[in-house]
Amino acid sequence: MSDLKKRTPTLVYLLAASHSGSTLTAMLLNAHSDICTAGELKASHLGDPSRYMCSCHSLIGKCEFWNDVSKEMAHKGLEFDITDAKTALGDGPSRYVNRLLRPLHRGKLLELVRDVFLSLSSTWRDFLPSWKQRNKALVESIGTVSGANFIVDSSKIGVRLKYLWRTNGLPIKIVRVVRDGRAVALTYMDPSGFADAKDESLRGGGSGVRVDDDESMTDAANQWLRSNQEAEAFLRTVPAESHIQIRYEDLCRDPVATIESVHEFLGIAAEGEGVLRFREFSHHVVGNGMRLDGDSRIVLDDRWREVLEERDLATFDQIAGDLNRSYGYE
Repeated sequence: MSDLKKRTPTLVYLLAASHSGSTLTAMLLNAHSDICTAGELKASHLGDPSRYMCSCHSLIGKCEFWNDVSKEMAHKGLEFDITDAKTALGDGPSRYVNRLLRPLHRGKLLELVRDVFLSLSSTWRDFLPSWKQRNKALVESIGTVSGANFIVDSSKIGVRLKYLWRTNGLPIKIVRVVRDGRAVALTYMDPSGFADAKDESLRGGGSGVRVDDDESMTDAANQWLRSNQEAEAFLRTVPAESHIQIRYEDLCRDPVATIESVHEFLGIAAEGEGVLRFREFSHHVVGNGMRLDGDSRIVLDDRWREVLEERDLATFDQIAGDLNRSYGYE
């Protein structure tokens, strides 16, 4: 275990619609000696802790890394268990607060309205400072255990990032990840087939059981649209130098150059082609099922071209085609 650092590591926040390549991005970044990826630090929806696996393939409750993080949190006076992390905004203190936090980020004016109504809750006023402290302490504890100065959070959600951004003493850099919305929509329509571990026995967090409601293309397209609108709305509120945008397709076609552009953005030296051996590095990621795959080959997943029917493509184009094209997807 590393000596306690005097400064808080930089949080590298991956902002994206779900299933847009954020887990792959996070694991590739983890190949750098000064970056540690621990997955979705909001740590919600882990499922049955007696069956959920860390990406190191240990049961999450027996993972040495996460147990060491818990000890570091205890040194800060905070009880912590990754299976009940209490770092998600959804862990709010009341139904009133949770209802106000549910909508995605919608721009300055509506966010001001949200904040005004939240400020009326005394439980929120007590909760927010402790939530910020807990998340900052988690970043620091992961930095202490890993020895890294950059900690990657692939939680993706813009509202979470909004409140993290307001945490004093927590430096943040944002990596926006975009992917062709038609590919992402397919993962919402059939998450078991297109958004989980390749090995069926490892799906559902390692339990082999995944329970999802398959969405219609109408719902899938709207979900992708709103997630990306949220990301753009938030990014308009922060300095341009605080964020970089990469595309999943570029990441797959040229992972070294794409990840090195992120290294340059973070101000750290590239370390060659280690990203091509990213599975060889120690990972302790919670989140998307691909973290449990064993293959280091990076292959562009564009199965949507063969799977989606013309009516699905027409529905997507009507709902989200304009935004998709603005990202360069024709």
